[in-house]
Parts: sequence; structure tokens; C-alpha cells
Amino acid sequence: MRAWRVHTHGAPDEVLVAEEGVDAPHPGDDQVAVAVGACALNFADSLLCRGTYQERPDLPFVPGLEVVGTVLETGPGVTGVRRGDRVVGLTALPDGGLADTALTHGSATFGLPATIDDARGAAMLVTYQTAWVGLHRRAGLRAGDVVLVHGAAGGTGSAFVQLAAAAGARVIATAGGPAKVARALDLGAEVGIDNRSTDVVEAVRDATAGRGADIVVDTVGGDLFDASTRCVAWEGRILVVGFAGGRIAEARTNHVMVKNYSVVGLHWPRYRVEDPAVLAAAHADLVGMVADGRLVLPAPEVLPFEAARDGLVRLADGTTVGKLVVQVGG
Repeated sequence: MRAWRVHTHGAPDEVLVAEEGVDAPHPGDDQVAVAVGACALNFADSLLCRGTYQERPDLPFVPGLEVVGTVLETGPGVTGVRRGDRVVGLTALPDGGLADTALTHGSATFGLPATIDDARGAAMLVTYQTAWVGLHRRAGLRAGDVVLVHGAAGGTGSAFVQLAAAAGARVIATAGGPAKVARALDLGAEVGIDNRSTDVVEAVRDATAGRGADIVVDTVGGDLFDASTRCVAWEGRILVVGFAGGRIAEARTNHVMVKNYSVVGLHWPRYRVEDPAVLAAAHADLVGMVADGRLVLPAPEVLPFEAARDGLVRLADGTTVGKLVVQVGG
């Protein structure tokens, strides 16, 4: 089979290699072999290439965390799907989605209705489930809350903007540059802030009459996390989702105490192990939202298989808007 593989850690453009004749994987316990139709790219894939992600698969490995495709074979313990089903799933590394055949975790593989095409389906699993779990389970979102989303034009940030707005929140979005701010506004943000040219703290305070945001979604880290502590509301929640900015910030616990806010972590993939029912509930709700029009999945940028490495480089450089999806089969 064809596969993009990593044999040594480093920058994606240096270590990601397209290969032919790679042996197709076969599923083990709680695994599903999927003929890949489409694979979405995530910032985490670039971290996997560098060996700096929370999960560090054995070398060589195939990156690509989320796929849509057709079930070829199921391993022991898999009950939710069967051969021939069209599914969306979280991949089981080292056999990721940038290949003709991938393995997915049975506990994180779900049927996908025909009304959602391959590209949108592949782009919805990680980002929209992350946003759903983050907002509704970890941050305790309530209608009327003010939600500040950093990195709002990226794949994950876009999902947070849409789901927060759909739940009746007032959304303030930050992004780098006018085009990215415009995208966040198109997706449902009420206020857009260009963090390259505007003081984020002052802009949030102005937009909230000095109160600040009830929930801050931080996909960036670094300086934006520091700014978030200055514009989170009394008894607010800062939801730590990622560190796309490169620097892992440190919380000043004295400030957390005095201002009475919470710093809440979110590592969505861990629910597959700790409580897979959360993922099933998120998927069911998201599919229902799409079906009744409460959620419109934006069309991602679709790349041919041969352009997967270039797409991942762009994603790592922060030059993309929305999700990138690699068309693998079909």
C-alpha cells in the first residue's frame, strides 16, 4: 500500500517520506482496519513528526489522527461497527491515516451518515469533539456566557467558535491577521480581534464592559495564555487545549486564587481510555446538530495524497485557515 511514513524525528518537510509497497496493518484488540477515503491533518501531526507530542509511537510510523473510510476488518472486542460500514475514526498509531489502510480504535470509531461527505467527516472528529467536550464537559458552558477563543481561525478554534455560538454564548475571537479574523466572524463570532495589531486584553475588556470572558479557550499558549489571565472574568475558566504558539505558559497560582478563576486542562483523546461513552455522546450530538441545521460544517481545503507533506508544513507554519484534508482513496 501507499503510505507517508516517519523513520526519524524532525521537521515534517525533512522526515515525512512517501513510500510504496508498505505492508497493510491488521487490527488487534479494539482495533478496526479502515480503507481510508480521507484523512484530516492536525497540528498534532507536526508534533508527532518531531517526537514532541504527548503520544510517541514507535518508529517508523504513519501520522494522521482522523480518517473517514470503509471498514475492512475488525479486531477482537469491537462491537459498534462491522465490515463494509462507512465510519469516521481516531487512528491507532503507529498505523495512522496517511495511508491506503489505517487502524482506528474501536472505542473511537463511529458510523457516518451519507449526508456528511468524506472531507467534512474527516475534518469533524478531532476538532469538533474537542470543542464539544471542552465546552460542555470541562468548561461548563451556559447560554449567555462570554467565550473568548484564541486561534479562532484554525481547525480547532473554528469548531469552538461554532459550537459556542450554537449553544447561545457570545463569542469573542482572536486570530492573526484580517483574513483570519474575518473567517472567525463568518463562523459566528460577535467580536473579532487581530492579535497581531491589537492589545487583546484591552479589546476584551472593552467588549465586555470591563468584566472579561467567562470561558477562555486557549489553543495557542505562550503570551496569549498570559493575556487570558488578565481578561478572564471573576469565577471564569481558562480551558487549556494546546500550545500552537510554541511556549508552554505557567499559571501564577496566587493570581488564580485572588481572581477566583479556574485553569482547566483538556486532553480529548484520553477519553477513549477513561470514558469512551463521552466520545459516543459527543458524536451523536454533533451528527444530530448537522442533521437539523444547527451546525454547518465548513468545507475544508482538500489536498491530493501527494501533497500531504506540503500541507503539514503549511499547518505547522500557521499559514492555514480552517482544516486541511488529504484525499487518500475514492
